[in-house]
Amino acid sequence: MTDQPSQQRQTQYLQLIEQLLACPNGQEPDVLDAQPDLIDAGLVQTLVRVGTMMAHEENQDGAKFLFHVARELAIQLNLYPQPTTQE
Repeated sequence: MTDQPSQQRQTQYLQLIEQLLACPNGQEPDVLDAQPDLIDAGLVQTLVRVGTMMAHEENQDGAKFLFHVARELAIQLNLYPQPTTQE
């Protein structure tokens, strides 16, 4: 079994990202809540990949936005490494 999402799932991620980029400011949670089955580690990876492409294409605002969404989702999904305190 591979960690790569299927082509169909990848297309769904990209469509969701397009919706996030096009929606009015502040409505991103509604867009995400409408498709909870797509909220997973694969979406976070795709957000980072698309954000990186945008950064290389000089779309800094779009890239920052996608990185922010990816980070927030990673935290919600417990994918974000939490700092551990040394005792």
